[in-house]
Amino acid sequence: MDEKKKFTISNMMLAFITVLVVIGGVALAGFFLLTPPDDFLMGQAEATQVRISSKVPGRVDTYYAKEGDKVKAGDTLVFLSTPDVRAKLQQAEAARSAAEAQRMKAIKGARAQEITGVYELWQKAVAGLDIAQKSYERVQNLYNKGVMSAQKRDEAEANYHAMVATEKAARSQYDMAREGARQEDKMAAAALVQQAGGAVAEVESYIDEGTLFSPINGEITERFPQIGELVGTGAPIMNVVDLNDMWVTFSVQEELLKNIRIGSELNAFIPALGDKAIKLKVYYMKDMGSYAAWKATKTTGQYDSKTFEVRARPCDRIEGLRPGMSVIMKKKGTEIL
Repeated sequence: MDEKKKFTISNMMLAFITVLVVIGGVALAGFFLLTPPDDFLMGQAEATQVRISSKVPGRVDTYYAKEGDKVKAGDTLVFLSTPDVRAKLQQAEAARSAAEAQRMKAIKGARAQEITGVYELWQKAVAGLDIAQKSYERVQNLYNKGVMSAQKRDEAEANYHAMVATEKAARSQYDMAREGARQEDKMAAAALVQQAGGAVAEVESYIDEGTLFSPINGEITERFPQIGELVGTGAPIMNVVDLNDMWVTFSVQEELLKNIRIGSELNAFIPALGDKAIKLKVYYMKDMGSYAAWKATKTTGQYDSKTFEVRARPCDRIEGLRPGMSVIMKKKGTEIL
């Protein structure tokens, strides 16, 4: 009877202890399950990226750098074949040569043969004037003596005045031939030369666009067309990224901004680099607009929450950080840790 009583007490104690263990386990599980865990705020690493493109169409002839290559500012990246532009250059150069010839013609004036011919016509007019003058003087003397009619005297006088006008006109033609083109004509010819020179310079600048250079020190991340493919005006050909100018972009709801200001320092880590811890300094904050706002579902007790774009630069250079890598910040409730 005593042994049976002891066995019953032992079973009750075991059951009691089991109940306590179960209650403790449930309480412990509830503690961990009901305690809100730390949340994470994910951002992305970005860098300055330059898109290489040409302002003239052409075919990709040669690449001088491939994806992954390091380049420096001024390095040749790609050469485009632009035969149409080179044909335009020939046309522009021909137009400039024609304009230059017109200018030289205006400067030199008439040819020597032309000047000689005009001079001879003037001399002929001078001889005719001399004869007309002598004839008029003879007729006038005879008229004064009464042996010549007034009609003959008037005819000789008219012929003399006509020869005076003819000599002046011939002299004017000779002087004009010696002086060449008018100053206005010379200026107009010079302006045509300048205009043609400008057209040549413009086409030459288009030819220069066929050879594209890197504007920055960086790394080639993408090449779009293949060799032989035609690219249009402004079409992207390559991308160059500056890995020395990197930042991290976060999208942060406004209730998390109370400890974030321009110049604030944030703690984060990079999963791709083995959860490497980094420190960031905020330099940019901007409302992302109504499209990124969280809308309240209730008319009371809630409010719309906007999202802000926050950019921060690493305080120190992070070896191995690449554009597109995730950068994580811890947050608990509305606190950024």
